[in-house]
Amino acid sequence: MARIAGIDLPKNKRGLVALTYIFGVGNTTSRDVLDKAGIDPTKRVNTWSDDEIARIRQVLSDYKTEGQLRSEIQLNIKRLMDIGCYRGLRHRRGLPVRGQRSRTNARTRKGKRKTVAGKKKAARK
Repeated sequence: MARIAGIDLPKNKRGLVALTYIFGVGNTTSRDVLDKAGIDPTKRVNTWSDDEIARIRQVLSDYKTEGQLRSEIQLNIKRLMDIGCYRGLRHRRGLPVRGQRSRTNARTRKGKRKTVAGKKKAARK
């Protein structure tokens, strides 16, 4: 089993798909990494040699992946919140950030709806 950037890659998948299991590596980056390492993208992970895995690790060291990328994203969000810009305020309130409507259809960001009981009308005399 190949372990790259702290992630165990699935054995029976093609190299092109398996590299996308690493946070920060998508299809394009995966293809670029395999081209630079000189490995066939259709070759399965369980057929990779130790030398090929080492070359992939070497090429991936030039990219920000996993923990380094996650911490950079968190710092960017924190910076937006600290300067008090509109996007930072939306992050702080837990609302959609990229212009989506929030009157309806924002359940993912706003969370599960909590119903509040309405007041019963007082009995009239």
